[in-house]
Amino acid sequence: MTRLATLPVPTEKIANRLAEAISDSDELGWPTVATTEQKDGSWTVEIYHEDALDEAALGALTEAVLGPDAPAFIFTELPDENWVAKSLEGLKPVRAGRFLVHGSHDRDKAGIADIAIEIEAGLAFGTGHHGTTAGCLLAIDALGKARRYARILDLGTGTGVLAIAMAKAWKRKVLATDIDPVAVAVAHENARLNGVGPLVETAVAAGFGHPVFTARAPFDLVVANILAGPLVALSAPLARRLAPRATVVLSGLLTEQGPRVVAAYRRQGLRLARADARDGWLTLVLEKGR
Repeated sequence: MTRLATLPVPTEKIANRLAEAISDSDELGWPTVATTEQKDGSWTVEIYHEDALDEAALGALTEAVLGPDAPAFIFTELPDENWVAKSLEGLKPVRAGRFLVHGSHDRDKAGIADIAIEIEAGLAFGTGHHGTTAGCLLAIDALGKARRYARILDLGTGTGVLAIAMAKAWKRKVLATDIDPVAVAVAHENARLNGVGPLVETAVAAGFGHPVFTARAPFDLVVANILAGPLVALSAPLARRLAPRATVVLSGLLTEQGPRVVAAYRRQGLRLARADARDGWLTLVLEKGR
């Protein structure tokens, strides 16, 4: 049984801060978090989880972000159905450069020149509607016009949308990994549905010590749409897996978190090539020297 915890907040900025803190929490087990705008302009933070959440830890985290008078999350149980796929029924296709991300209900919206990516989200994050996913797709579109990449990693693949985008656009093999077995299964199926199953290799991998990274490195392109905390923590092991002149695309971080993430990768010898702010979120493109 899937459970839902909801909390209304006044602004998108507060919703993003709270969602990022919850998603980054070891104590809460990195649950799936979404933010939704309401008709009155307010926002709701939603946590979807299968196992019981530590309500005390969630309350303490909420107070740390919102203050001591923060209201408590409201917990409800959802019927056994694919709630993310159901929510996609009301979502419009998202265009990012040459890419058009859509659900099966909008399959007919793709034009001849579009690189269409059909995503049925299942229980994984990343449909193209989030600013971080769109920012990564725009970066991928721009990078592909300037250079050809041979060893590509999508770290924290979620639905697989970014791996699918690179495989479809460049006809190159992509390694797509995630710490969540559900996400990896969803990404594998989405790659198959989009006709790039043979090009997208999926793996459940919780760190760069996993054998799949040893076998596939060094990478000349890494795309990681995760969170600021893990991005900083992974900066050294990620940098060790890079080929000379490699490119790294990082997202999943709030605009104000950019300097901390950039500093971590500069310490590993990378330089910032481009930064794209979108809806309060930031996408960074960094480059390694020779």
